Amino acid sequence: MLPAARRLTDGVLFREATRRGRRQGTPRLVVHLWDGAPVEGPSVGFVVSKAVGNAVVRNRVKRRLRHLTRERLSTLPGSVVVVVRALPAAAEADSAQLGRDLDRCLERCREAVEA
Repeated sequence: MLPAARRLTDGVLFREATRRGRRQGTPRLVVHLWDGAPVEGPSVGFVVSKAVGNAVVRNRVKRRLRHLTRERLSTLPGSVVVVVRALPAAAEADSAQLGRDLDRCLERCREAVEA
């Protein structure tokens, strides 16, 4: 489970991260990374729409993404907001595929922020 202090629950920060943040995507995920947000430590939020599947499928995808993101929290810089949006193809993906996609997107976002 993702620690409560690292969960993104503020709608304003969700909106700002998707508008101002760097965006990288794969066929299964889109990751928005907003550096310089007014938060203490990294915060992570998830968007899994009904296009992904029914409630059971959406919750399974969200649980997998939360677990994978928790493992990667230590690699994120201090004051970033990350929004992970699952695309419909994420419903058929296993955890390993989602993990590779998440790593790829986070790495590209970090490179874009540093550049």
